[in-house]
Amino acid sequence: MTALRTGFAYVAAVIVAAVLGTVAQTQFNLASLAGLGAEIPGGIRLRTTLQDLAGFTPLYAIILAVALGLALPVGAVLARWMPAARTALYIAAGAAGVYTALRLMNYALSLDAIAATRSLAGLLSLVAAGAAGGLAFALLCPRRGQAQN
Repeated sequence: MTALRTGFAYVAAVIVAAVLGTVAQTQFNLASLAGLGAEIPGGIRLRTTLQDLAGFTPLYAIILAVALGLALPVGAVLARWMPAARTALYIAAGAAGVYTALRLMNYALSLDAIAATRSLAGLLSLVAAGAAGGLAFALLCPRRGQAQN
């Protein structure tokens, strides 16, 4: 049962990070267009966000599945040594995993693969989405030694 709950927590972490990251990157892209003088009414913002949730989120979720699949176990190891900091460690692991994945993608491709990462604010918003994924994992994943129902 613990493995099932851990798997559920991992999938939830990926979904949280992917959805929040997608919404953030969409809004940063639209803000860039607005900065160039394009008029972006609320309806267009909503429609674009929904289109990106359908089109961008699945690919981004694959990237995040790898990033969080590597980072969250590191958080788990550290949490064994520092159980009082468990939640903070998972949040940091989620953020670090996403940051590392984005920087590696940009380096490997020699370009900003996700346009929002061109600005520090955009990069930090995607990293914050990774942190939210780490928080979701911490809240949903059973603690080591936790009594099962």
